[in-house]
Amino acid sequence: MDISVKAPAKINLTLDVLHKRADGYHELEMVMTTIDLADRIDLTETSGGIQLESTSGFVPYDERNLAYRAAVLIKERFSIKKGVRILIHKHIPVAAGLAGGSSDAAATLKGLNRMWNLGLSREELEEWGLELGSDVPFCVHGGTAIARGRGERLVSAASPPPCWVILAKPPHGVSTAEVFGALRMDRVTRRPNLDGMLNALESKDFHGVCRHLENVLESVTIPAYPKVRRLKEKMAAFGAEGVLMSGSGPTVFGLVHRETTARRVVNGLRGFCRQVYAVRILGGTEGESLV
Repeated sequence: MDISVKAPAKINLTLDVLHKRADGYHELEMVMTTIDLADRIDLTETSGGIQLESTSGFVPYDERNLAYRAAVLIKERFSIKKGVRILIHKHIPVAAGLAGGSSDAAATLKGLNRMWNLGLSREELEEWGLELGSDVPFCVHGGTAIARGRGERLVSAASPPPCWVILAKPPHGVSTAEVFGALRMDRVTRRPNLDGMLNALESKDFHGVCRHLENVLESVTIPAYPKVRRLKEKMAAFGAEGVLMSGSGPTVFGLVHRETTARRVVNGLRGFCRQVYAVRILGGTEGESLV
């Protein structure tokens, strides 16, 4: 049996860190949404064991890979004797703040649930996903959602209005653990307005969504990686109406209402950044990538 599952990337429309918890994790409050930049996970049943391959040389093929660990989790919990070959067709940049690895894991959980007729609900898959990583529950959930706790307490939210999303990833990656480790709440001068963002989403107010984009982790990543600030400035100068770093970075995204503006932003950024994409918000009107 062969199964293919789409694994879309996510962006953070808001990201707030409320405090550090007793368990060492940070209490988060975020609004996340999926975008039409996606990996594809092909699953093939085998006689035993787990094999992982990828079209990208930057992806680990062992327990360091969240999709591999998702397969281990399913096999161990259900005592599955069969094996699986996982092929990751990689399109989402690695270590980019777009939850590529988490989305691959979520797609693997969903695909194996179907392949082996396990009957797990979406809520159960979200719970299992948390054992793999904080972004995996949202990647199982998909769409647009408020995420609290470590990211596991999810409440669906209204989808953003249809628009283009321009993504620009600097050549370096960023360690999420290092960013959170360096976060100092006394240095955070701007905090997200969650109600403002939710109201803008509910009313399909594109300009309101752009006004309420906010990410407290910029206070760590931008001083450490000045190119992130330069990309934000260039993206806004070329016409993006709302610009923000996604997750812990370093990817910067800009929201653009018109396709002609999206093309102008992409062409302008190509002189500053090799990895530039223009895609649609999945919660709105889906469309073909410009690049």
